[in-house]
Amino acid sequence: MSVAINIDKVTKIFGKDTIISGLSLSVKPGEFFTLLGPSGCGKTTLLRMIIGFNSIEGGKISIDGKVVNDIPTNLRNMGMVFQNYAIFPHMSVKENVAFGLKNRKIAKEEIEQRVEDILDTVKIKHLKDRMPSQLSGGQQQRVALARAIVIHPEVLLMDEPLSNLDAKLRVEMRNAIKLIQKKIGITTIYVTHDQEEALAVSDRIAIMNGGVIQQIGTPQAIYRRPVNTFVATFIGLSNILKTKVAVRNGVQGLNFGDYWAAIPGLAESTQEGTEVIVAVRPEEFCIDETITTGIPAIIRHSVFLGVNTHYFLELSDGQEIEVIQNTELTNNSAGSKVYLTVDAPKINVFTADGTQNLIAGGRGDEAEGL
Repeated sequence: MSVAINIDKVTKIFGKDTIISGLSLSVKPGEFFTLLGPSGCGKTTLLRMIIGFNSIEGGKISIDGKVVNDIPTNLRNMGMVFQNYAIFPHMSVKENVAFGLKNRKIAKEEIEQRVEDILDTVKIKHLKDRMPSQLSGGQQQRVALARAIVIHPEVLLMDEPLSNLDAKLRVEMRNAIKLIQKKIGITTIYVTHDQEEALAVSDRIAIMNGGVIQQIGTPQAIYRRPVNTFVATFIGLSNILKTKVAVRNGVQGLNFGDYWAAIPGLAESTQEGTEVIVAVRPEEFCIDETITTGIPAIIRHSVFLGVNTHYFLELSDGQEIEVIQNTELTNNSAGSKVYLTVDAPKINVFTADGTQNLIAGGRGDEAEGL
């Protein structure tokens, strides 16, 4: 049975430095929940607080309603997969996976059955007699995952588990981890700094920065409606432009030089002339070869990516932006002058200080920790 995790106003202090202060979030039973943020933002510190490697200076952590603050790590019934795998080099695959079960004094016959079952689940049953030195990085990661799951933990914690793998293997393993987690149904907290990885595996994501949660939501909600410019630029790529609100015939919109675009969902409190920051993702610009009005730009160079072409352009004020277009739609070379339009319903508009999204729904689908 899957469990819920509740983190209520926890604080972590190292020496004179407060790393995390009053952070709160909840993880649903069976959920794949990811902590995402840049290095040093506190995500691994929080993970280590959950499992008990780090002390808690304030607040409480509960598993299915039971506070675990003072419970020793070995009694918390949690499995953890580390960045460096931490599998024993002198033990075979099956011996590594059985290690935790032997420590729990499980009967020999049950150990053998559980090891066989989990090796089959992670698809390395045929490697059970091999030593770690005979395994690839992806195979070693599957061993580490099997060893964490075989003890039937209430919670699975994963700390940058794919960072040591090459790009192709990372994609393969993230898909495998997602499928295995859903098959078993275990509540999982996953730590990564890789945005694409987080988008691919998560049910929900918490974006962290400086020990503070910026936004919690589904991958789709966070990508489409980031709550501030930090999230907009950390998740995916956004072109950041400064402009002012301009009202035409009672309709709120934005001026981009001589180009005006109506912006649906813009907060009614934004008045004519209000200075704002606009985040436009590369795919939300359109290079329109049929018009001579719009946002003028010069193509500086481009990268052909098969289905898409990635353009690097310079606006009239000298600002550089990036635009991604379907390859068959454009055929422009370096030095070409073009005009851009925006996909107005998709772009995001923020206050001048970048701290708040002014589009309806831009606070994210949850406000935990904010």
